[in-house]
Amino acid sequence: MIVQEDFLISTSGRSTTEITREIQGVVSESRIEKGLCHVFVKHTSASLIVCENADPDVRHDLETFMQQLVPDGDPMFCHDAEGPDDMPAHVRSILTNVSITIPISAARCQLGTWQGVYLWEHRTAPHQRQVLITITGE
Repeated sequence: MIVQEDFLISTSGRSTTEITREIQGVVSESRIEKGLCHVFVKHTSASLIVCENADPDVRHDLETFMQQLVPDGDPMFCHDAEGPDDMPAHVRSILTNVSITIPISAARCQLGTWQGVYLWEHRTAPHQRQVLITITGE
C-alpha cells in the first residue's frame, strides 16, 4: 500500500520548526503497520533534519555553526537575486537534506527517544514550505 499526503509549514524566517507530530499523524492515519515514511521538502532553500528534540540549544548551536560555514552576503557568491541570504540558503539545503526516510513499526515512526524531525528554514524572511510525505508498507 502507498499513501501520499502533503502539508504546508509556515516558518518565521531562519529557524527550525518541529514537524514530527504532523508526520506521525499521517503515518497513524495511513494504518500502515510496517514500512517506510519518506518526507520531502519541495524547496531549494529549506531542508529537513533529524535532531535532538529535548534541548533547543542543539539547534541553536547548529545554526551558529552554519552561519560560520556559509555566511550571508559572502562575496564569493554571485547569485543574490533575492538578497544576501539567497545563495547561502541554497548551499545550506545542499549540505543538509531535502528528504529523509524513517522506518515504521506498529503504525509509528521509529524515531529514537530524543529524536525529532525538523524543517530547517534557511532564508531570513518567513516562508510557506510544502512538505510531501509518502508512506509505503503493509
